[in-house]
Amino acid sequence: MSIRPWRDIARRPSRQIMVGNVPVGGDAPVTVQTMTNTPTSDARATIDQIRRCEEAGVDIIRVSCPDIESTAALKQIVRAARVPIVADIHFHYKRALEAADAGAACLRINPGNIGSAERVREVVNAAKANGCAIRIGVNAGSLERDLLEKYGEPCPEALVESALDHIRILEEHDFRNYKVAVKASDLFLAVAAYQQLAEAVDCPLHLGITEAGGLRGGTVKSAIGIGSLLWFGIGDTIRVSLSAEPEEEVRVGFEILKSLGIRNRGVRVVSCPSCARQGFDVIRTVQTLEERLSHIRTPLSLSVLGCVVNGPGEARETDIGITGGGQGKHMVYLSGVTDHHVRDADMVDHIVRLVEAKAAEIEAGMIDAPIAAE
Repeated sequence: MSIRPWRDIARRPSRQIMVGNVPVGGDAPVTVQTMTNTPTSDARATIDQIRRCEEAGVDIIRVSCPDIESTAALKQIVRAARVPIVADIHFHYKRALEAADAGAACLRINPGNIGSAERVREVVNAAKANGCAIRIGVNAGSLERDLLEKYGEPCPEALVESALDHIRILEEHDFRNYKVAVKASDLFLAVAAYQQLAEAVDCPLHLGITEAGGLRGGTVKSAIGIGSLLWFGIGDTIRVSLSAEPEEEVRVGFEILKSLGIRNRGVRVVSCPSCARQGFDVIRTVQTLEERLSHIRTPLSLSVLGCVVNGPGEARETDIGITGGGQGKHMVYLSGVTDHHVRDADMVDHIVRLVEAKAAEIEAGMIDAPIAAE
């Protein structure tokens, strides 16, 4: 237990699998995923989009493989990507075989939808031969007809039963390198299904609120659903599903993890909503700083507050702080201590330089630490 036990999250024990060179489950960090929306057959466009997601910090990327042109391009995409590639397969087992041979690190399939037992066997054998993981993806919008007839509607029990049916197929083929998702656009349904599944299996769980909506609404919905599950200790990898560019999904995913203290990447900004007391334009300043500091990957904290009511207190808890003062003169805090003043005209550039310098200092310390330990 930490010195702040109210922040502790007791993570659900799960066995670990490998998705390419990325561990998922066990004590591995919770990973952030997204999915490309370019035609996979257009390798150049897909690689360009993957590169933007990599810059945003993505750990794993999924691409859709609906046709032979897509799986033909997959080999070039896998070779160019710096992160593991998951091939999204629906119904057509040959696409799964082609994707495994093309170097996909994981196949997103539902074994029960692949076809005959012989086809399932072929897909599992291809996954084994190529070192592929498998992600079982149950979705409330595409539940099997017999389960809808049995339960009358998508419900947690139906999603979990579907997942267990697909798991059983893989287990019968002596395949255990899999993770499972039970997604729904109804966050109450998704959360309840994941809670039930977490008690029934020991495999890693892939979290998501599917079809969550646009950037604003989908972010809120995903933060509530995914965030609640992570707070319960459930979840080993996440994908925030937004009607937005995939790099935005990555950014939102990391913000959810940062808010819970599960993973820290980049600058965590603490800022006030602004009011008439503000000594500078807080809203525009924060927007500008977030854009100009988006390249920073080193975890550090920055407080931006418009006045001295809460400014000094928040600054004490952050690496760098700025608090609005009178006559365009603002106080800068370093490591929680008042250090110097800065004028309006120079403030943003000055803070950017301070953050970049602090990030470089932290990175140098990380490099020197093993040497000092020796």
